[in-house]
Amino acid sequence: MTMVPVSDWQAVFLNDPFLKHHKIRTIHNGVDLSMFHPLDGSRLREKHNLGKKFVLLGVASPWNTRKGLEDFCRLRRMLSPYEYAIVLVGLKPEQVDKLPDGIIGITRTDNQQELAEYYSMANVFVNFTYLDTFPTVNLEALACGTPVLTYRTGGSPESVDEKTGFVVDQGDIKGAVNAITSMRMNPLSAESCRKRVEDNFDKDKCFEAYIQLYNELINDRYMY
Repeated sequence: MTMVPVSDWQAVFLNDPFLKHHKIRTIHNGVDLSMFHPLDGSRLREKHNLGKKFVLLGVASPWNTRKGLEDFCRLRRMLSPYEYAIVLVGLKPEQVDKLPDGIIGITRTDNQQELAEYYSMANVFVNFTYLDTFPTVNLEALACGTPVLTYRTGGSPESVDEKTGFVVDQGDIKGAVNAITSMRMNPLSAESCRKRVEDNFDKDKCFEAYIQLYNELINDRYMY
């Protein structure tokens, strides 16, 4: 038996004495690069009257405490509403109604192209997750050329490196503000974000990794 976690963080939990004699092979989740790629976000900036504001985007479904909804409200209070905009996608209508001033709430969209537009429109994708194995939303944002700010949660930090994002401790809103300020003053390269996904998280390459593993297991079986 070979166990296949989707993140190195998850692989650590498989080093249990009961399982230690089995092989472990991490194969990360991947995304469709033909669907998620840099697009013109000017339509959405105009639609939401964002002008030249520095846009922070969050995407989740469903939104709850585990996804850091309250932390976005805390972040809003610490950033100038004249310079920064926060857009959250995937909220329920009743959640949109309860958002504080300065946060734009969007209900769930099943249109992946529109979602790619939101990723492309944003200056930074923010993932305040408190529980995750390896969130795909990080990869979707990077594929659209948008750097990622994430909590040090589960396998979420594995999606970024020093060229494509920042990692802060859970609940460290001050650290998040410092990272956002840094990315505003010294923008990270959209090309580097896209290349990281092309090199590491292309769904086709991930599928190939599974096929390679299956072939290895089949060959090992026939050797014996």
